[in-house]
Amino acid sequence: MAELGRLLIYEASRDWLVTVSGEIQTPCGIAECEFIDPREPVKVVPILRAGLVLVEQIGSVLPATQTYHLGGTIVAALEELRNRGADPKLMRVICAVAAPPALTKLSEKFPGLRVYAGIIDPELNDKGYIIPGLGDAGDRSYNTES
Repeated sequence: MAELGRLLIYEASRDWLVTVSGEIQTPCGIAECEFIDPREPVKVVPILRAGLVLVEQIGSVLPATQTYHLGGTIVAALEELRNRGADPKLMRVICAVAAPPALTKLSEKFPGLRVYAGIIDPELNDKGYIIPGLGDAGDRSYNTES
């Protein structure tokens, strides 16, 4: 799950982060490069507990990231972030598994939001679990039962 998170974080961040141009000295000379602008804060908000595994390796992709934590559902977390002034068009959701009903709800409630999922499974069961999905991803990641 951590490696999946790293790959999804890269994919979600590669086309929207503010960059600056600069030069670095290599063993063979000077190279022109683009860097993520450190003056523009990148904040990551994993949904506790399952989201922690997905952001485990974020430092290897975005080393200057600030991490905050929220519990509950992705909808509740996004509403809280929007209430605090975050623009859904600047937010990215990274998840291991998604289902069409959840994606529809997110697009209706948060126009412009982008979602990056490892896989999209077809449906939800009566408990709200994605089918076939993973079951409780937090329990699976931490070898516990709720």
